[in-house]
Amino acid sequence: MSSSTDPSPRLSHARDISRPGFYVKLVLMMLVNALGLYGILASYGQQEWGVLIFLILALVVVDYVYFSKRAVPAKYLVPGLLFLIVFQIYVMANTAFVAFTNYGDGHNDAKAPAITQIMKTADRRVEGTQTYPVTVLDREGEVAFAVVQDGVAKVGDTDTPLEEMADATVDGDKVTEVPGAQVLSLAEIQQRQREVLDLRVSVTDNPDDGWLRTDNAAMAYVAKSLLSYDEATDTFTDPEGKVYAADESRGLFVAEDGQALTPGWRVTVGFENFTTMFTDGRLAGPFFKALGWTFAFSILSVLSTFALGLLLAVVFNDPRVKGRTLYRALFILPYAFPGFLAALVWRGMLNSEFGFINEVLLGGWSVPWLTDGLLAKLAILGVNLWLGFPYMFLVATGALQSIPGELTEAGVMDGAGPWRRFWSITLPLLLVSVAPLLIASFAFNFNNFSLIFMLTGGGPNYPGAPWPIGETDILISMVYAIAFEGGNRMFGLASAMSILIFVVVGLISWLGFRQTRKLEEIM
Repeated sequence: MSSSTDPSPRLSHARDISRPGFYVKLVLMMLVNALGLYGILASYGQQEWGVLIFLILALVVVDYVYFSKRAVPAKYLVPGLLFLIVFQIYVMANTAFVAFTNYGDGHNDAKAPAITQIMKTADRRVEGTQTYPVTVLDREGEVAFAVVQDGVAKVGDTDTPLEEMADATVDGDKVTEVPGAQVLSLAEIQQRQREVLDLRVSVTDNPDDGWLRTDNAAMAYVAKSLLSYDEATDTFTDPEGKVYAADESRGLFVAEDGQALTPGWRVTVGFENFTTMFTDGRLAGPFFKALGWTFAFSILSVLSTFALGLLLAVVFNDPRVKGRTLYRALFILPYAFPGFLAALVWRGMLNSEFGFINEVLLGGWSVPWLTDGLLAKLAILGVNLWLGFPYMFLVATGALQSIPGELTEAGVMDGAGPWRRFWSITLPLLLVSVAPLLIASFAFNFNNFSLIFMLTGGGPNYPGAPWPIGETDILISMVYAIAFEGGNRMFGLASAMSILIFVVVGLISWLGFRQTRKLEEIM
């Protein structure tokens, strides 16, 4: 039997629905569920089963937590946990998975799409087949073809065979309008000429029926592959009789003479990407140089910015300095300016021919600040010093003001001079507070991609390297070059290097935090 001070569940529910906040929550949850259901349907259509299962579980958990009175603490934890799973755990897990594969240019998809693509890239026109006036479309950013077959408008793209489009507008034997797609003009077709000429649209779901292609964006014809694929033996045979067998360890169809068909497909390669970093002669040299420069850049950046920031903090912490509030505000300005914009400004100032530093400060000297390896490294350290010392100045200023004045007075009474008081009292107490921040600064500079990319682009580049890798590249910018620059993008190798960076930074941070415990003994 419930007491008078404990309202029944029915009364509590009636009180809840009478509050305006309940309807706000109801509307928000309706939106969340609508977006969740849309994601579930889209995942089902794309056969992304992992995403589908995650969305279903997430939607069930969110609905239970926000409509239940027993999960009040979870209302504050669930949003953060979901974002943690999506933006951290999933990204880390996917990176780790890719690191053990050959994913990259030429190995972007599974085996079945790779077989279809191989057949399409080695094709010729089927003699005696009909040609069709073709309309080139842009459908959600992808080029597509629209033709009229047997009086029916059909549309298809690289992933979707020709399918009937009942709502399309047809003028004679040509499609003139397709709902949800843009008809490309001649100028737009010329701008995307390579996409149009490379497009192959399957006539049906069966690749043996051929596909549509065009040579002039006006007429399309049916083409079939010159290669024949035998599913039973998993081999391709060309018109000369050469046989290409599937090499599952490399994800390629390879002939006996070593010639391979492209593209290949994604396969697991074990630790090959990790060993490549140390054994491939074209990559090992630049990799070890980048590794050494990364450590040097990170350590020197922390030491230089901390030294300058601490010096200025000590000087302007003295009450005898007049106008120190103004000076402190001025010192913060480099920190308030966006780092990537500051790097671009410095890049212009350091230009060897037209830069302010050479033309004005050095009287017209042509100093190759950004094109000479050693000078480029010094320039990076100098620019990073200008960008980083305000942070250290703020940190050191706050730490200095937290040191009790009685300790300094005790040092004076014991006869210790200014330097002795600084090294024996001020600095040890200061390090207790700032040591974790120094470790964080090291980790930040270890991955300071924006400064390298905006200031030097990693250059000057090493001659003969398989990717645009240069003398000022640190590991993270080298990962970017391997993954996104150059003619051969290798996401698997880049992911393996990312894992190495994670391990190195994690190990150094762990050792650093262990050492900071010893500083606490002086407190």
